[in-house]
Amino acid sequence: MAAHPGAEFFEKEFAEHAALVEPTREATRLPFFKMLDAWVNCVASGGKILFFGNGGSAADAQHLASELVVRYREDRPAIPAIALSTDSSILTAGGNDFGFEHVFSRQIEALGRPGDLAVAFSTSGRSPNILIGLKTARERGLIAAGMTGDHKSPMLELADPLIAVPSRTTARIQEMHGLLGHMLCLGLERALKIEQTRAPLSAKGH
Repeated sequence: MAAHPGAEFFEKEFAEHAALVEPTREATRLPFFKMLDAWVNCVASGGKILFFGNGGSAADAQHLASELVVRYREDRPAIPAIALSTDSSILTAGGNDFGFEHVFSRQIEALGRPGDLAVAFSTSGRSPNILIGLKTARERGLIAAGMTGDHKSPMLELADPLIAVPSRTTARIQEMHGLLGHMLCLGLERALKIEQTRAPLSAKGH
């Protein structure tokens, strides 16, 4: 029986994905913990998380915002999160009036407050609207964070915390971003659940 025409790339794609899992676990462990702490501290302090990205990274931004506003795994109060890639009127007005490189920075100016967290997704780390968005976030007193790939890019100077997947293949980077994003959502939910169980005890003690 002849092999299916898709058999070769099917095996190749799975192998590439599997080969990246362990290097990503090693390379991102400490940045992941730092990113998780930033998420927890922001939300526990009454802040919100602004996610943004282009293309597939815009989908990642929307995905994580929905997990936080609605629910990932744990039953808990809604978490304030906004994806800046969802409002077509704002995006097209901003692109038309100020240029596409400012479509995220303008929204950060409008919605961001000191102590909020801006999380940028960019596999290359070089998109002008991502870099300007991060710069604006820092100028406005937000924590500017990011998720990217293995590129020497300006995001290294603009985003802290920064999670960099050790790959230069867009699809593989996005797959790891998805995994890490889910882990961040789970970590945040569990951290907030612990805080909620402590709160009544603290109140009773006073």
